[in-house]
Amino acid sequence: MAHRAAKSGIALEAQQKMMGKWDADQAITAVNWIAKTIEEPTLSTDGSMDNVHELFKDGYYLAKLANWVTPGCIPASKLTKRQTLPFKQMELIGMFLDKMKAGKNPGGMVKDTEMFQTVDLFEKVNMVQFVFTIEALGRALLTAGRAGYGKKESEKNERHFTEEQMKAGQNVIGLQMGSNKGASQAGQNFGKSRMIVD
Repeated sequence: MAHRAAKSGIALEAQQKMMGKWDADQAITAVNWIAKTIEEPTLSTDGSMDNVHELFKDGYYLAKLANWVTPGCIPASKLTKRQTLPFKQMELIGMFLDKMKAGKNPGGMVKDTEMFQTVDLFEKVNMVQFVFTIEALGRALLTAGRAGYGKKESEKNERHFTEEQMKAGQNVIGLQMGSNKGASQAGQNFGKSRMIVD
């Protein structure tokens, strides 16, 4: 497998800052939820970034999770054994991402802004985003009334006003606008005034 050049300068600082956000407890919760959901009792983690990366970098468990969310979305032939070739592993990760993306297909539930990229997981570039995506999927499933985890997403609270209520609101001065109580800015002077000499 080809490796990227070592980061330096600003890129290294950004990478270190990103890795500093790693939360082992969040990772353990996410992995335990996946293990319970896909019925893989041997799937467990110590919460370290390296361990989570080793578990999921081949895409096998993610593909099984995608098939649990939307049965049959990933062909069974792809799941007969764990893949060892890098391009096959990345293909499985990509298939998971494609099937979970909201609006892309009927089973998609995760927004684009919450998704990780294949390279984030495969090359351990941004494992924090990987855990964030799993959490987003868990929340979306809870909201849909399925077995997820985390906090249920908020629901739309749409308001409907009559034409009469809308017109009445135009006559109210908002508190942010304040009131000048008859004062004006006449005679105000800012900065040093210009000296005119005869």
